Formats: sequence, structure tokens, C-alpha cells
Amino acid sequence: MTPHTLTPVAARRDPTSKSRVALVRPKKPLRWITTAAVAAVVVGLHAVAIQGTGFKPELLVDGWKGMAAFIADAFPPDLSWERTLKPGLEATLVTLWIGLLGTTFSVPFALLLAALAARNTSPHPSVYQAARAVLSFFRAVPDIVFALIFVTAVGLGPFAGVLALICHNTGVMGKLWAESMEEIDAGPQEALRTAGANRIQQVANATLPMVIPQFVGLLLYRFDVNVRSSLVLGLVGAGGIGLLINQSIKSFQFDSMLTHILIVLVLIVVVDQFSAWIRRRLAA
Repeated sequence: MTPHTLTPVAARRDPTSKSRVALVRPKKPLRWITTAAVAAVVVGLHAVAIQGTGFKPELLVDGWKGMAAFIADAFPPDLSWERTLKPGLEATLVTLWIGLLGTTFSVPFALLLAALAARNTSPHPSVYQAARAVLSFFRAVPDIVFALIFVTAVGLGPFAGVLALICHNTGVMGKLWAESMEEIDAGPQEALRTAGANRIQQVANATLPMVIPQFVGLLLYRFDVNVRSSLVLGLVGAGGIGLLINQSIKSFQFDSMLTHILIVLVLIVVVDQFSAWIRRRLAA
């Protein structure tokens, strides 16, 4: 076989072949150009973001005296029982109840919308799109905005916080559960469909049993997040220890604020350990 009759494969293997150089050489400059262009775009976006947000680290350095005075006023924390600890612990329980109810009461709505928003369980494409739109709306609106809306409707207090978490958590959990449903093996559901089962029977007997571990894991994760979110909701009048922290800051009682923050830290650690314990029990 003469060199000019080499096949494409043989030509690529031949170290003296010019076709091999012609195949490899154009890729390197193109790759470098693409990398440089992406890097330039990222740097440009950061420059615009820094300009738009007024990001000036020197202001933080110049303000160290104010931060030092703030921290000095917060120490030592106020540990008086009647004035700080007792109200703080009671408000912490309210915060925990807000996170718990906001999580559990959203489960039926999230489960229904997840079944309608999963391609393999939705009865019709139009229903699928509508359910996805509803989930996107609940997920896009921050829980603090829902809290402001419900405060105007039901007044100040933890009930507004519970309603806010139900709405926002429905959107988040519904989307995560819908994606979990779409990732399962379609074999059991197809078998039930072939046997004559309707869609509800397929979801109840084939889809849900396969995704229960993912559902429980996501539910525990959202409970953890909702307890933290309920702290912020208290800043807008939705009750809980966040409300006490806000009141302490506004009244310049920074020692009481620090006590409440320490109580929040203990609450978060307890919730984390509780969630980890349940996960270990389910995995055993």
C-alpha cells in the first residue's frame, strides 16, 4: 500500500502523515480563544457587579471602630432569667413550631403538585405546564415577602410565618419531589399500566414507594431550612425569637441580642443533630 492510499485511520496513526497535524493543530488555538473569552466575560461581569453594588472593602476596614464598639456592648450577654432567658426560650419554641408546621402542612400540597408536575405521572402536558408554573411562582416569591403579605391579612404573630413557610416550602419541595419522581425506573409503573391500573393506583403503588427515601431526606432538609427561615420571618413581625432579636437591636440592648443569638445557635445545633439521627435510623 503506497502512502497516498492510506485510509483515514491509518493516516491518523502514521506519525509522518500531514493529515494528523491538520486534525490536531486547529483545536488548540480555538480552545485557548474560547477559554480567554469566557474568562474575560466572567471578569467583566464581576467588574460590573462590584461597581453596581458599591463593593469597597476599605469601608469595612475604616469601620472597625464601630464594629468593635458594637461587640463590646454585646459582651457579656444578658443572662437574667425573667428579662432575657425566659422570653428567649419561649420565643425559640415558637420559632421551632413555625418551622415544623410550615414544613409538615406543606406536604400535601407539595405532593399533589409534584405528581402533576412530573412528566411520568402528570395526566396531560397542559396539566404538567400549569403545575410547573404554580411551583415556580411559590418558589420564586421569597418567604419573607409571603410573610409581609400574610401579616397584613392575619396580623402580627407566628400564624403569618406558618402561612408564609407553607407557600414557599410547597414550591421548593414540590419541584424537588417532581424531579425525584422523574428519575425513577419506569418499569413498575408500566407493569401496572399494562395490568389495567389507573394513574392514581400507579402513583400510589409504583412511584411513591420508590421515592420515599428521597422524599424523607428532602423533607428533613427543608425542616432544617425552615427553622432557620422562621428566624428571619420574625424580623417582619411573624413571631418567634427573630422578633426578640429585632426588638433588642432597635432598643440598643445588644447584650440581650447576643443572648438570643446564642439560644438560636443551640436550637440550630439541636435541629441538625435530630435530622442526622433520623437519617441514620432510616439508613439502618
